[in-house]
Amino acid sequence: MESLNLPAVLTPDLGLLFWMLLAFLVVFFVLAKFGFPAIVGMVEERKQYIDESLQKAHEANEKLASITTQSEQMLTEARERSAQIVKEAAATRDNIVATAQDKAREEGARIIAEAKQQIEAEKQAALQEIRGEVAQLSISVAEKILRKQLSDDAAQMQYVNQLLDEVSVGK
Repeated sequence: MESLNLPAVLTPDLGLLFWMLLAFLVVFFVLAKFGFPAIVGMVEERKQYIDESLQKAHEANEKLASITTQSEQMLTEARERSAQIVKEAAATRDNIVATAQDKAREEGARIIAEAKQQIEAEKQAALQEIRGEVAQLSISVAEKILRKQLSDDAAQMQYVNQLLDEVSVGK
């Protein structure tokens, strides 16, 4: 029965799975340790700033409730300003998250590419070693067979004549 030669990515061995999992865990740990806390801290600071701005706008709204037309204009400005701050905060948050995700993807892709290169190099080295061992075994087996077959002078002469006939017919 013929065995299917599937790519190593579709049928990974335990070593490959181990290194892929290790690379993932390293990237995840680095992100969890350094990336996410910084992002969350910045978002919290921005949220606090927005909350303070909204609180100030609300206080301004209460003070200006007694004033006529001028108070309505100031209230409209405060609402527009808070909407702009929220919009800026959302844009900043989205930008920070997108940047962090891009960096994480790039780092993950780089680590995976390095792991693939290392695996390919190790595979090639193993194949070279196996080829060398097979060649050595073939030479050993051929040597033992020839010694056994050519143990006497008559057998040696017969083999030499056979080789000469094959060479002359081959030309």
